[in-house]
Amino acid sequence: MKPTNKNEIIFRRNKTLSEKVAAALRSRGFDAYICDTGDEAASLALSLIPEGSSVSWGGSYSIQEIGLVDKIRSGNYRVLDRDATATPEERREMMIKALTADVFLTSFNAVSEDGVLYNIDGIGNRIAAIIYGPSMIVAVVGMNKVCPTKEDAYSRARGYAAPVNAARFGGKTPCVATGSCADCKSPECICSHIVETRMCRPAGRIKIILVNEELGF
Repeated sequence: MKPTNKNEIIFRRNKTLSEKVAAALRSRGFDAYICDTGDEAASLALSLIPEGSSVSWGGSYSIQEIGLVDKIRSGNYRVLDRDATATPEERREMMIKALTADVFLTSFNAVSEDGVLYNIDGIGNRIAAIIYGPSMIVAVVGMNKVCPTKEDAYSRARGYAAPVNAARFGGKTPCVATGSCADCKSPECICSHIVETRMCRPAGRIKIILVNEELGF
């Protein structure tokens, strides 16, 4: 039967492509899972996190969008929540503690079809945790972030995700004003660190949940 509407067409494409991307991620040492919806992804993420674990997260809209952060806050976990702090000093201290959490929740700005992950960060706390520290990284990634090649994924992260997120954070960067990356040196630049993650060591530490719908930016 032919798909009947735009969303169904996109969903079928994502469902087919996600199998290829998951296989590519597994070949690079990542644990990869596929969910059809954000609700399923949130449930799967919770099933991966042992109760009593210390859990923190970066500024990912995807994990907020699927309600995962709220579920962690209300669950049986030791939550390291920078947004619950009262002063800039306390916030920084909490962000440092997050680097040694049992579990760190995040997303990625882009993924190539051959399983290479890209992230852009302003001060580096999110990518620092992804690279080293927490025992487990759980990343929820909508299939809208998957790009054909590594070059396309880099371009998406820098040219699309960064301007949109800069605007989300209320920044005053050139990309907020124009919608396009200006390779700026603004004090509020969120492109301070650009990281390509092409392998997972140790294998299985980073768990990628691909979602066959649009999530995040």
